[in-house]
Order: sequence, then structure tokens, then C-alpha cells
Amino acid sequence: MRMVFRWYGEGNDTVSLRHIKQIPGVEGIVWSLHDVPPGEEWPLDKILDYKAQADEYGFHLEVVESVNIHEDIKLGLPTRDGYISNYIRTMEKLARVGVKVICYNFMPVFDWIRTDLFKELEDGSTALFYEKAKVDSIDPEELVLAIAGNPTYTMAGWEPDRLRKLIPLFEAYREITSEHLWNHLKYFLVRIVPAAEKLDIRMAIHPDDPPWPVFGLPRIMTGRDSIRRLLQLVDSPYNGVTLCSGSLGAHPANDIPAMIREFADRIPFAHIRNVRTYENGDFIECSHRASDGTVDICEIVRAYHETGFRGYARPDHGRHLWDESCRPGYGLYDRALGIMYLWGIWDSLERANQGR
Repeated sequence: MRMVFRWYGEGNDTVSLRHIKQIPGVEGIVWSLHDVPPGEEWPLDKILDYKAQADEYGFHLEVVESVNIHEDIKLGLPTRDGYISNYIRTMEKLARVGVKVICYNFMPVFDWIRTDLFKELEDGSTALFYEKAKVDSIDPEELVLAIAGNPTYTMAGWEPDRLRKLIPLFEAYREITSEHLWNHLKYFLVRIVPAAEKLDIRMAIHPDDPPWPVFGLPRIMTGRDSIRRLLQLVDSPYNGVTLCSGSLGAHPANDIPAMIREFADRIPFAHIRNVRTYENGDFIECSHRASDGTVDICEIVRAYHETGFRGYARPDHGRHLWDESCRPGYGLYDRALGIMYLWGIWDSLERANQGR
């Protein structure tokens, strides 16, 4: 397991590379150019600037999250070919700085969805929260004001450019079914995967978050069957999945350790985090400790260990602790605690193996 840490860049993150360097076992930065709109080719000078900053602290840039997919690709519009060409040219530049994995998603309009960015937990910490009844009844534009209208931090996956066109986007998706979305994803992968093979970059799709339809929009990456289908669209080790225990764990029917054991050779990147689910469909993010949530983090790490996982992993979202002012879900303290919890499980499994 190769531990990495998501970083939003100089001037766009409360956590510094100097802080990250002090977390044991972190070897690389998970990064992106968040100011480049989806569909545009990434400028090489900005990529090299990121590399220079990472090099100063001895971090690699082998995992990018995300090179976002333009909506025209998801909608299957004639303009998609130009955006796919831009994507491939960006991949070629990323290969020059050693990128090995690109995490992306294929969620229409919205990326992850939550209704409260700072819901208080019993211990006084706060965390990202999803209230099903509110999502079922709220106007999508209200949700945009609550999430993307955050005045302090840009929210990854909630690009202002895209969300300003919310009404026409919903209209465009009115006739798009799940099958249409699957076909459009296949079209994208048939073009992208040969380039990925040539550049030695593994594509790793992120599950939908949450893993069910929202606001009438189709969602297709929701569990074990959909991952199987995804991997068969283009049968190549360069077509893989970012297995996110938090996204998939929001649905009680998802057996994540079983998925790890089945898809082990197609998981180049893992997001490991815990959520606590409720019978009414709500869920809240919590500490990584297995007993604090619904997701069995101990068994998940065991599954990675048993399958000889040598991919990249990050602790993903954390709570907001000790009055830390930070990007929602991406403070320093709880993610650092999460890393140490994950290493504790991993090291115990290693020690047990050595003792046999």
C-alpha cells in the first residue's frame, strides 16, 4: 500500500506540504489543476509548477484527481471528440511528470452531493452529511447555493462554469437514460484507454457519490455489478476503478471487501474512509475507526493486504477537529489520524504474516 494525500495547491489549501511531510508514510500528493475548466487542455507550465513544489518536499505526483470529464462527453454530443482529444493531450503532458493514475468520474451535472458541510457529531467535531429527505425535496439550485456558494473554498467537482448552466444542463439530460450514459462512457474509454496503455497511465473511475440516482439524473457506478460491467467495456488493466469505501459504503447492500477481492488487479487507487448510515437513507462521514461507522475498515484493509495490494491509497474525507478552519472534508488532523489508523491495521497484518 502506497500512501498519498490529497492537496489542493498553494493558496487553495489550508494544509501545507510541510505539514503533509510530517505524516508518517506519505510518499506522494494527489493533485489537480482546479482552475482549469473541464474539457480544456492543461497548460504544461502549470503542471511543471506543481511538480517543482512537490519536488521540494520529496513527493511524487503519480496520482491525479481529477482530470474532469466535460458534460458534452457524458451527453454524447458531437463536440465530444474535441474534448476527448484535449483529454489525451493532457494525459501526454501528465506522463512527462511521472503520472501513473488518473482518477475521474462520470457523474452527470453534480459530483459528490451532501446537504450539510459541517454537521455536528456527538463528540463536537463536524463532518459532511447527506440528508435524503432534503435531497428528495430541495430544488437543485438551492443545493448549489449551499455547496458551491461556499465563499472561502472552491469545491472540487462543483465547477462554477458548469453550475451556472444548471437549468439547460438538466434539460439536456432529460432524455438521457442509464443505458445512454453507459454507451457514452464506453465511447470515451475506447478512445482513452489505448492512449493510457501507450503512456503507462491507469484510468481509475470513481464510484458515484452517493451511489444512487439523484434529482432524476442517472447514476451508473453504484456497486459490484456496475464495476464488473465497467471493466468489461474495455478489457484492459489500464481501465480500472478508484475503489472508494465511503461512496460505496453509503449503500448498505455494497460488500466492499468482496469487491476488493474480486477486482484486486483492477484497483490502482483506493479511497479509504468510513461513513455511518441510517435506515432513512441519511449518512454522515465519521472517523476512520471501524466501530465509529457502518463500514468495516479493518476488513477492508485486510482484503487489500490479502490480495497483495501495491496501489495508491489515501484516507479521503475527514472530520473537522479541534476548531480547524479548513476546506470541508479536507482538514489536516483527522486525515492524519486516519492514515495512522490505516497503517496500524496494515502493520499488524504484516507482523502477523511474519510470525507464521
